[in-house]
Amino acid sequence: MKKIILSIVLVNLLAACASEKPKETVSEPAAAPTATAPAATAAAEPAQTTTAADAAAAAAAAAAAMPEVRSAYFPFDVDAVQESDRAAIQANGAYLGKNKDVKVRVEGNADERGSTEYNLALGQRRANNVKKLLVLSGAKASQIETVSFGEEKPRCAEHNEACWSQNRRADIVYPNK
Repeated sequence: MKKIILSIVLVNLLAACASEKPKETVSEPAAAPTATAPAATAAAEPAQTTTAADAAAAAAAAAAAMPEVRSAYFPFDVDAVQESDRAAIQANGAYLGKNKDVKVRVEGNADERGSTEYNLALGQRRANNVKKLLVLSGAKASQIETVSFGEEKPRCAEHNEACWSQNRRADIVYPNK
């Protein structure tokens, strides 16, 4: 009898935890333009030997392919990466997967509400979740360092929701970029 009551209590607890959160509006990321003309031109040209100039051009092309969006934003008291930011993080992960020598630091941040200790822990969870998505997108875990600044590095210093929403973020920082 105790097992039945315990299982009913656990099922109710799980059902309570599975309550649906308010849905956010998600905009679909724009499709990346396909490069058909350069591929056709490259196929028409004869093969050439690789020179130092070619290597420098390839390095410049790789640097140019670095994703521009490097921040993920979070709702209040949430550490899960939002759907609206997944594409940008996955693009960074794919870039890191193609450039194994590049290392990044993921900096977790929180707004000013909450204690210093809580905000540091929340910022670390946010950074760790971004790191997990980067790894799932092709990066190696050894390429990524995580750190939490909690509420210590705000992007905006005002005391309102618009400002706080800018401070609840995780930034992907490329060294020397």
